[in-house]
Amino acid sequence: MICAAEVPLLKQLYWKYQDRGLNLIGISLDEEGATAGRMITQKGIFWPEICDGKAEKGEIARLYNVQESPVLFVVDRTGNIAVRLSSAALLDHQLFEVTATDAFPPGIQRDTWQRPVKAMDALGIHAGSAVADVGAGGGYFTVRLAARVGVKGKVYAEDLDDTTLLQIRQSAEKETLAPVLNNQGSQEDPRLPERSVDAALVVDAFHEFTHPDAMVAGIFRAIKPGGRLGVIDRTARLGLTPSQYREQHFLPQEMLIDQVTRGGLRLVSFDSDFAGPPDGTRYYFAVFEKPRP
Repeated sequence: MICAAEVPLLKQLYWKYQDRGLNLIGISLDEEGATAGRMITQKGIFWPEICDGKAEKGEIARLYNVQESPVLFVVDRTGNIAVRLSSAALLDHQLFEVTATDAFPPGIQRDTWQRPVKAMDALGIHAGSAVADVGAGGGYFTVRLAARVGVKGKVYAEDLDDTTLLQIRQSAEKETLAPVLNNQGSQEDPRLPERSVDAALVVDAFHEFTHPDAMVAGIFRAIKPGGRLGVIDRTARLGLTPSQYREQHFLPQEMLIDQVTRGGLRLVSFDSDFAGPPDGTRYYFAVFEKPRP
């Protein structure tokens, strides 16, 4: 029993946990089936959606004591209600626990430690947002950003490799996600339209910038006033050369903060131990904001 605004996040969570047995069933509290049908079409809902036209007086609503939406129930493998929640934003941790298993695919394992939902929440990304995945690589975050912003949003996938960008767009089109725009940048400019995005994300790529000041300037131009930049990267000790940091794929947090704030963005938050895979590698997460005029 959800509201329309929560559909993009539910889709994202479905793709994240489907290989671990997650299924979705929706119960509409609309009094007319046609209203529910329009939402199903507009939001691209692909799971079963039940509507008896009786709103909160319907049998299912009364059985589960529901008077208003959104209300979400997580049912575990034994058929018991594990938890009742009021927002899809609270689902991620619960689903991880309920669907836990000893052996799950590498893609799902990455979700558990890279924390994409947490990162997007910190950047204020929601349905309808315009965002940029700078240094998109294989598109791991691009697809999740597209699921979050929905069909009314927009995602710029920026990378140097046009072949990679084409693969990302094809994957997004196959999943019927938000519009994903390929944006082939250069070593000195992400080539994003001016004031085009509400947020930008750079994951495990900032250390690769050969011209960080120029790249930050390009990102600064692209972000709307009040918009945010998130950087997830691996820390390191000071004292090495920029080329050594690129070769070893990490960047001291002090250098990152200096380079970004020098470009006009202010530091909003910093988590020195944000995420990390089972091998013990740790990533920090810095969030910056573009000042309003």
